[in-house]
Amino acid sequence: MGTHLIDDATFQILEAEARRRSESANPAHDFSHVLRVVKNARQIAQEVDADESVCALAALLHELFNYPKDHPESHRSGDVCAEHARALLRQSGMDDVVVDAVCGAIRDHAFSKGVVPSSLVAQVLQDADRLDAIGAIGIARCMATCSEMGRPFYSPDDPFCLSRIPNDKEWGIDHFFTKLLKIPERLHTEVAKRIAAERLRTMRAYLAALESEIS
Repeated sequence: MGTHLIDDATFQILEAEARRRSESANPAHDFSHVLRVVKNARQIAQEVDADESVCALAALLHELFNYPKDHPESHRSGDVCAEHARALLRQSGMDDVVVDAVCGAIRDHAFSKGVVPSSLVAQVLQDADRLDAIGAIGIARCMATCSEMGRPFYSPDDPFCLSRIPNDKEWGIDHFFTKLLKIPERLHTEVAKRIAAERLRTMRAYLAALESEIS
């Protein structure tokens, strides 16, 4: 798709709108999360020779809309968010090629959708977003979501799923075993895998510390 320069004024207008729409978001999906994903996307894009401006724009707009986690349509959050982004980008006069690339990336980035994206922009966004689900910040986000959903932190009988199938609908720490610890192996870019390796060590150290405290 070549390289597209998005002027600072337009980006700032879109950033202000993304910030406004995040005002009522929970801490796991607030505007600080968006900014971290933008930062990740820029870093990844630079190393894989992707269009940094387009990747950053996709990251900026990837949380414009979300169904609640327990909503029956939650798996469609990315689809609906992509349409919100499309309307916003067209209103700003963005090039159709950029609009399609950004919206395609947003549509397919979510873990719950289970899509392996084919475009480089979509791969960058998916990696950037997934990196924010692991490491120290990932632990904080997991616990924030756990609290929001009213779930206990761990099963008192088997906290680390040694003799049962993980069930993150019931227990917070189970989410490590259903999703978070698997993220590094599902990343697309080498730079993201490198970052993820360190974050994975942080998460394993946390689990070890938790085990020592609650055993």
